[in-house]
Amino acid sequence: MASTSFEMMNAMWWGVLLGIVLVGWLNRIPREVVVSALGPGHTKRGIFRATLAGVLLDLCNHGILMVAMKLYERGASLGQVMAFLIASPWNSFTLTLILFGLIGIPWTLSFIVFSMVIAWISGHLFDHFEKTGRLPMNPNMMDLPEDFKLSSTLKTLTKEADYSPAATGAMLLDGLKGARMVIRWIMFGVVLVALLRAFVPLEIFETWFGASVGGLFLTLLAATVIEVCSEGSTPIAADLVNRASAPGNGFTFLMAGASTDYTEIMVIKDTMKSWKIALFLPLITVPQVLFIGWVMNMMAGS
Repeated sequence: MASTSFEMMNAMWWGVLLGIVLVGWLNRIPREVVVSALGPGHTKRGIFRATLAGVLLDLCNHGILMVAMKLYERGASLGQVMAFLIASPWNSFTLTLILFGLIGIPWTLSFIVFSMVIAWISGHLFDHFEKTGRLPMNPNMMDLPEDFKLSSTLKTLTKEADYSPAATGAMLLDGLKGARMVIRWIMFGVVLVALLRAFVPLEIFETWFGASVGGLFLTLLAATVIEVCSEGSTPIAADLVNRASAPGNGFTFLMAGASTDYTEIMVIKDTMKSWKIALFLPLITVPQVLFIGWVMNMMAGS
């Protein structure tokens, strides 16, 4: 258990630290800038920008979670927040390069494209449910002034920003305060993973999680119960692709971090004050993940 805890903290500390920095930085960015950069909510352009931002931001899933919740507080639509969160659990540049070496370029690119498709579809569904009143509207949303110019506002902010050590320290302290809720659930997840790894042998994965419908559902169950940081999930997913000959299972294991992860569900509930929104995350994404995983396994077997 001690070894697992040490391993997980070594894997995720940089993502958590960078997440704290970004949360503190976003606290100092006007809401108008965030909304303008992501594009208007409840639009195709806004969902696409949020999905692309999730793919390009080089953070682990726990750091991404902090940033996503701050985007919600800064006025992004529910669909944009979910698209950003779903697209990015493992899509960091570092892990993408690692996957290139572990499973090859074609499968890695397929994983990236399909994760973006799921994020884009899910973002539209969340925005639709938000607009129709089935899910609570983000109370932080705002309309931009007609004369708002993003480029000139960014130039002004850059010029007038305080770069002193005292201001930087205050920013980091604000980021730590804003990230406390996420860090609390991360610590809970580390303890639970340590318990599970101590009593569940790794050989079970290799024996039970083949390229079948049953293996696909068992993979989803394992990824749901065992919270693994994106750095830890990547080698396991690659092992499912190579040793179990089940690329769909590998994809499912990676994507389940955004679909069923209890840390994310609890943080969403605490931030958005809604169990309904939190539970809609797996309800909307899991069927898509399982279907695409099944298609990938069929492609590999043909």
